[in-house]
Amino acid sequence: MLDFPRWKTIGISIILLLGILFSIPSFLPQKTFDSLPGIAQTKVNLGLDLAGGSHLLLEADLADLRKTQLANMEKTVRTAMRGERGPDDDIAIGELRVQGNQISFLVRDQTQLDDARDRLFNETQGAGLSGQRDWRIDVVDTTRIVLTPTGAGQTQAVAHAMDTARDIIDRRVNALGTREPTIIRQGTDRIVVQVPGLQDPAALKELIGKTARLEFRMVDANADPNEAAAGRVPVGSEIVPYAEGEGSGARFEVLRRQVMISGEQLIDARQSYEQQSNQPVVSIRFDSGGSNTFAKVTAQSVGQRFAMVLDGKVLSAPSINEPILGGSAQISGSFSVASANALAISLRSGALPVKMAVVEERTVTPELGADSIRKGAIAGIIATVSVLTLMLVVYGRFGVYACVGLVFNVFLIIATMAAFNATLTLPGIAGFVLTIGAAVDANVLINERIREELHRGRKVFQAVELGYSEASRAIFDANVTNVIAASLMFWFGSGPIKGFAVVLTIGIVTSVFTAVTVTRMFVAHWLRTKRPTSINI
Repeated sequence: MLDFPRWKTIGISIILLLGILFSIPSFLPQKTFDSLPGIAQTKVNLGLDLAGGSHLLLEADLADLRKTQLANMEKTVRTAMRGERGPDDDIAIGELRVQGNQISFLVRDQTQLDDARDRLFNETQGAGLSGQRDWRIDVVDTTRIVLTPTGAGQTQAVAHAMDTARDIIDRRVNALGTREPTIIRQGTDRIVVQVPGLQDPAALKELIGKTARLEFRMVDANADPNEAAAGRVPVGSEIVPYAEGEGSGARFEVLRRQVMISGEQLIDARQSYEQQSNQPVVSIRFDSGGSNTFAKVTAQSVGQRFAMVLDGKVLSAPSINEPILGGSAQISGSFSVASANALAISLRSGALPVKMAVVEERTVTPELGADSIRKGAIAGIIATVSVLTLMLVVYGRFGVYACVGLVFNVFLIIATMAAFNATLTLPGIAGFVLTIGAAVDANVLINERIREELHRGRKVFQAVELGYSEASRAIFDANVTNVIAASLMFWFGSGPIKGFAVVLTIGIVTSVFTAVTVTRMFVAHWLRTKRPTSINI
């Protein structure tokens, strides 16, 4: 137990040295930290309650989600009625209508009714554990099929959309270069977004609130402008307004409902500049499937116009002068560099499956965090000084070793958090102070066990050996239960609870290492060099 070969001493010394080096950047001013080389730029990030920042509460527009759900099923129905083996396998249907919360269509040939129903059934899926499908398929009036979303299906759709929205918002916020944002679901239809250090909630709101649903659709050349102005358009088309500041005087376009190509087929979007006017634009690139579709449609539609539609608003509706090959295009509009870059980020991260509205907005100033840090530092200093004084008075030389181990423990906690880019919150400071107070528990157990062995008449070497070996079992058992409790808090908790659990877990691991291994190395070195016949502990 007290045998410390040179390689082990060197290894422990390297770990302690790295702990000091990795913790130093966290104490440096921001200007000094920014001047460090990239490999050294690791520090503990401060949470929203310490560094200030922006807090948003987003709520999903469930009516928009239901509308999207119906539109997707409408496309699915059209695709399902087209046979896989060519036109001979098609099922002829009448006008497909969307009314309220239902989709209905007429099967022209009654002998194909069962085939149509089977095809649609294959497009539905189970929802939850109730045994329900996500869509109910009914046959009315002998040849009309009506599809209605079930309650279980809508619940599943909302859950899936919210999970997807949370992941997309996470990608968008991380693209800003911020560290350790908190993005969590709240209830069934809300998402909480907290970004430490970002004092511009308007820019954050603009970025994550944009649905970024991009569509390329053909302009209906057969639509009569006067009829369209009165709200009457051909079947299969709809009126789509221009975005604010776009359209060169036009207020709307009549577009075909069928989407030529969508943002789901994008593989890249970057802010760039238009070569002739040098105005900011967004350059986009499609995947192979999107490129082929884009080339095919534009080749068949030379002389016609198509529209770029973003979040239900027309950005532009240029004419197709020649086939657009290569799978690349530019989105132009009244962009600034910042707005073009924000749109590119939104398109790259993917379109939100549901519109999100900001229902609560807060900006937390860093002054409150500075006061919390100051008070936390005072509490930490008082706790550290009190523990150090007690250990020195009660255990003498062995108290010195415990104090040195405690100091190294502080450095290791900070270094570990910095290495993993962890975030320190106000509850994290509480966990830090608690760890300092509990860090010497292991040394108390070891020293008291050494005392007991000395009182039993053991020799110094034997008493120290037994003290460390016997006490280590209880130390490991006790701290394993603490780690399990902290892990459960991290797994089931959120926000502040997770911050507390992270710091507590790191503190437990480092305190066991410093109390059992580091102090044992110091004691073993002292015993080998001094060979004492008695010790005062």
